[in-house]
Amino acid sequence: MRTVATSLLALAAVVYVATLHLAHSVGGFWGYVNAGAEASMVGAIADWFAVTALFRHPLGVPVPHTALVPRRKDELGRGLESFVRENFLAEPVVRERLASAELARRTGEWLRQPANAARAVDEASALVSAALRRVRDEDVAVVVVDVLIPRLRQEPLGPVLGSLLGEVVEDGAHHGMVDLVLEEAHRWLAHHQDTFTDVIGQRAPWWAPPRLNEVVTDRLHLEAIRWVADVRGDPDHEVRHAIDSALTQLAQDLLDDPGTQARADRLRDRLLEQPQLVESGLRIWSALRQALVEALADAEGPLRRRAVTEAAAFGGRLATEPALQQRFDAWASDAAVFVVERYGAELTGVITQTIQRWDGTEASRRIELHVGRDLQFIRINGTLVGGLVGLVIHAASEVLS
Repeated sequence: MRTVATSLLALAAVVYVATLHLAHSVGGFWGYVNAGAEASMVGAIADWFAVTALFRHPLGVPVPHTALVPRRKDELGRGLESFVRENFLAEPVVRERLASAELARRTGEWLRQPANAARAVDEASALVSAALRRVRDEDVAVVVVDVLIPRLRQEPLGPVLGSLLGEVVEDGAHHGMVDLVLEEAHRWLAHHQDTFTDVIGQRAPWWAPPRLNEVVTDRLHLEAIRWVADVRGDPDHEVRHAIDSALTQLAQDLLDDPGTQARADRLRDRLLEQPQLVESGLRIWSALRQALVEALADAEGPLRRRAVTEAAAFGGRLATEPALQQRFDAWASDAAVFVVERYGAELTGVITQTIQRWDGTEASRRIELHVGRDLQFIRINGTLVGGLVGLVIHAASEVLS
């Protein structure tokens, strides 16, 4: 394009020189041709100077206000950064763009397809697995010892346990545990009569006849089995009410009684001081992590299949429920605005930092190569428009003369 623009300037110069004598001696048509060629040269040279002045000194002459890009690239970078931040990363622009994108609906339409849901689960599984593998046991131990345990020491345990225990008793959630204890106690008594009679027999008086001891311990064993069976089979048994009453009173004491709260805190401190606590916790964490990694790695396993089903179901809801779409879009907008407000300056700062690292000549060359084709059209247009303006001015001069 630079060659085309320069060739037009050269053509205008040739026409001007060729028609200069004819314009003065003959006039008429040749006068118009000569005037148009002269004006074309003026327009072409003026626009050449303007385009060249952006990137370098024309003909190497340091004319003031030329070579603007090399001299002012840092200011241009800061101006471009400010322009992008104010016009592209402004909160109203971000919210309007996300609202018009219908992000929730389109995400739901994509996710409700089983193949897409499976792809999303595959990617999420790979990401979670990689993250779990990178978490070292040593780092977990440091977090537990340096952060979690000191924090637990500072928190009063009584009110938390009291509130939790009160809700458990109120909802009857402990009944299942009581049933389990009674079931295991009945099973143990039924299968360990010798152990039971040995323990009871050790506490018998030394002077009691052995035969009497056997009769008494056998009777005690039988009554214990019957008693446990009665409690187990009667949901309204007085023992169950007694357990409920005791747990309710314990929950109330944990909430209100300073002595009970102090004992709970001492129990907490003794537990936290046990050296086996961290080791046992790490073993549990390692087992859970290994199980989760293996479950995520099994593409046909129940965890992955369940995740795909839930993802597709969520996509269906997201695609058809306007209320859910509004909440999702609002969350996405808030998240985008948070990122823009918090990190927008760092994001746009990359523009300034990158341009500042460029050499002035290199920056000028890059920009010129990127927009140079359009700039050469300015020169071509200047040549053509200049020629037309020259014809108009010559015609006006002829009329006035």
